Amino acid sequence: MKKTIALLIILSFALPSQAFFWNKKDKTLEKELQGKGYAGSLPQIEDNLEKTKTKVAEPVFEPQDGFDKKENLKPVPKDNPAFIDIIQKQDKTSQYVNDANNIIPMLEKLYDCIEDNESLQLFVSKANLFTMNADYLLAKYEGKPESYYESFKKLMEVNRYTKSIMTLRREAVVYQRYLAYQESGSIYNPENITQQLEYLKEEINSAILLLREES
Repeated sequence: MKKTIALLIILSFALPSQAFFWNKKDKTLEKELQGKGYAGSLPQIEDNLEKTKTKVAEPVFEPQDGFDKKENLKPVPKDNPAFIDIIQKQDKTSQYVNDANNIIPMLEKLYDCIEDNESLQLFVSKANLFTMNADYLLAKYEGKPESYYESFKKLMEVNRYTKSIMTLRREAVVYQRYLAYQESGSIYNPENITQQLEYLKEEINSAILLLREES
């Protein structure tokens, strides 16, 4: 019994010192680990998270019912030259220049045909190709500013003269044998036809030069 009482007395003196020791150790550890996520309170991160939240923008206009209905859509101004040039970005080159560039090779081939004294069939074929295109340009630009261009006027002169030469050469094949000894038959003789072809060559060359000036 005496031993038990003595043991209790010893423990009563020892426990406070041990408690003080462990309490001091716990405070030192807590101070060391504070802010490291291992002990103590967690850092306040809500303020930082608030800045990263996605903000939804509100529309600044009132939605209109039936906006996408077909009857509410305005038609595309296809007849407006500004729309054609800006939206569709058409070639800015004048259409007359494009037409001139297309017809120049036809004139050159007709010139070479005369220069090389090719057959009547080849002459008629190349002359027909040129005159058909020239007639198309006449219908396209008649009464428009392009019709007053010197190149256009010369082109129409060559067109008319080419048609006359084609008619002359065709008739010469048929009538020359019968009209050779008559005054009216002189226009079909080879010398006159050759002279007319040389004149046509000069007119073709003039038209080509004028058309190239427009390019």
